Amino acid sequence: MSELNIEVNGRRFTRDVVDRTHLGDFLREDLRMTGTNLSCEHGVCGACTVLVDGKPVRSCITFASACEGRQVTTIEGYDNDPVMLRLREAFNTHHALQCGFCTPGMLTTSRDIILRLPDADEARVRIELSGNICRCTGYQGITAAVMSVLDALRMQPDPAVEALREAAMQGKAALPPAADAPKPFTGFDATVPSTSTKAPAAPAATPSASTGASAPAAAGKGTNIQGGFEVPFSADQVWAFMADLRAVAGCLPGAVIESQEGDEVKGKIAIKFGPMAAAFNGAATLERDDAAKSAVLRGSGQDSLSQSRAKGDVSYRVTSLSADKARVDVDLLYSLQGPLAQFSRSGLVQDFVKRMIADFGRNVALRMAQPAGSTEPLPQAEFSPFKMFMSVLWARLKRMLGGQ
Repeated sequence: MSELNIEVNGRRFTRDVVDRTHLGDFLREDLRMTGTNLSCEHGVCGACTVLVDGKPVRSCITFASACEGRQVTTIEGYDNDPVMLRLREAFNTHHALQCGFCTPGMLTTSRDIILRLPDADEARVRIELSGNICRCTGYQGITAAVMSVLDALRMQPDPAVEALREAAMQGKAALPPAADAPKPFTGFDATVPSTSTKAPAAPAATPSASTGASAPAAAGKGTNIQGGFEVPFSADQVWAFMADLRAVAGCLPGAVIESQEGDEVKGKIAIKFGPMAAAFNGAATLERDDAAKSAVLRGSGQDSLSQSRAKGDVSYRVTSLSADKARVDVDLLYSLQGPLAQFSRSGLVQDFVKRMIADFGRNVALRMAQPAGSTEPLPQAEFSPFKMFMSVLWARLKRMLGGQ
């Protein structure tokens, strides 16, 4: 047992510790700073990464007694850090976390990359991140988040970040500015506010070559899924039906329109896929191009249970195949924020959405075949995750074996 004098997140602590106590255990057990996660405890996974005198170290294999008189920064100590403010927002924007267990260490390593390697490209960022294991995301969102911060700082340097970089280059501790009062870490905040005082203007909609209507304003900033279906009716008949929001909503399982004013509607849509269940309440606006028989439905909503937020553009175009047959091409671009974001880019979920588009097309054909004014309920679309998984697996095997 020996006395340890240490500075953690700008505060001085004096504790008696057993010599073999590791820094990670000391932070969690003695100081109750549980934002530092312990996983492999062999210095391999990087979940426990903290700063010691401004440099990343593995706290699970660093003895606390070796940090006598040194400055330690944990995830709880970044409240005023200009780099971490940017990274947290970028991690949120690019869905760079799922379970969140690796996130404190991943953010700490990412901060080091931003300061030490201002000119890093994606390949270098991936190499630098390879010491931190993430079993959920595949690193694509994490890499994109780090690159977005690097690109933003290259386009518009931040004096506060440059000061930290200069300190790091001179071998000094690139420590975050001291916070007024350190706060306990309660988990990754998916709603970290932007560091900008003025929100950037949304990009203007541009004509789409594929639909003739306005292209989604959020193009490139979400998950894109394309699909389509054929209906045994003329293109004029299908377009007249697709321009009726209430009729269209009646064909989409789980969708309910509660009010409508012109081309603006309010309502909700309920989704259930295995363990994922959500009911998004929101609003949407339809933008139509009658000459091209194309439209864009722009909507956003929030799930009352998980507080996840969704935003999406559904573009569709009706084309004639024959006098009594038409095709509807659908282009869905959506983004999710909050707990449900972990599902948004799953291949299985995307296949599920494509299946929903096909079921929607079947319901459109059934509804159009009913006599005018009929209120007979549509048969419920049946969906088997197991059957879909097997069909997806079979399709991928065929591609691997060179099949069509």
